[in-house]
Amino acid sequence: MISLDRIIAIASKETLHLRRDRLTGGLIAGIPVVMTLLFGYAINQDVRHLSAGYVDLAGTAASRALIADAHATQVINVRYRAESAAELEAMLRRGEISVGILIPANFERRRLRERAPVAQLLVDGSDPIVLSSARGLVGLPVEGRHSASLLTSEGTFALRPFYNPERRSVVFIVPGLTGVILTLTMVLFTAIAIVRERERGNLELLITTPVRSVELMGGKIIPYVVIGYLQVSLILLLGVFLFDVPIKGSLLDFYVAVGFFVVSVLTLGLFISTLAESQFQAFQMTFITFLPQLLLSGYMFPFEGMPKAAQWLAEIFPLTHFLRIVRGILLRGAELGEMWMELWPLAIFFIVMMSLAVMRFRKRLG
Repeated sequence: MISLDRIIAIASKETLHLRRDRLTGGLIAGIPVVMTLLFGYAINQDVRHLSAGYVDLAGTAASRALIADAHATQVINVRYRAESAAELEAMLRRGEISVGILIPANFERRRLRERAPVAQLLVDGSDPIVLSSARGLVGLPVEGRHSASLLTSEGTFALRPFYNPERRSVVFIVPGLTGVILTLTMVLFTAIAIVRERERGNLELLITTPVRSVELMGGKIIPYVVIGYLQVSLILLLGVFLFDVPIKGSLLDFYVAVGFFVVSVLTLGLFISTLAESQFQAFQMTFITFLPQLLLSGYMFPFEGMPKAAQWLAEIFPLTHFLRIVRGILLRGAELGEMWMELWPLAIFFIVMMSLAVMRFRKRLG
């Protein structure tokens, strides 16, 4: 016969356990708060202030007014000036800008034609959301044209989407999956593996050997570097053969960048392992660190649509920088040297996390 007293006794025991487990108790309120703040404050698909550059080959008052009007829409934030169309396209390839305005030398003559676009709008079309937002500039009024003629014109700008002319979302999503999957698996595997050895008493055996903390940490991450490369290769093969994802850049450059990224996220797993008391806690901490990276890195939602505070936070995460690298190399054909600004944050993250993990590990051994 079912006993209500026994059910209440077990429920009381479980409640007591939850009260003692501070991490789980914190997650009860922490996850709803974090999710609500991220989705309500940081996530925004109404993309504004896209980074933009321009080339003004006409150099007239009307051409300058057109650039100022485009900036005033707040759809783009005109930050760079290029001297040629090739330089503007290089900015787009490196990921410095998402939109480029190319005003030709015959701008004034085009301006007098009621039905002809007066300039070109170069857009990084690998992200369909960015492309959709940039479309709002196509019908921007031009000084000197009558408003009535605008209703029948082809638009102010001729839109030129780059890197994803078919506008397939899978082209944007699959390359980014390399970073997302590595972030989750590398951190989780490393954190749980070390905590499991501690629970089994294997770490105590290592204490009696001449192995130093930094040597132990380094030895722990090497097998997972190999696993990371295997996972990336599998994702690329599936992306190319199943989803017809183009690879425009150097695979050698890409795999070098993967190495930087893998070792950086593995050190996060090492640090988590020095904090967690059990494998379950290691899993919880991995999830806590993974969720903000997934939402703020630019994988699911455009980076430019987030508030500045959220962008500053996202710059700390390795995934944010790796997504820029992988999309720059694979989708836009950029060289690794052009993406160096995204490599040094990964190196700094590795140094900081490795140092913290070693110090925490020594403290726990003491």
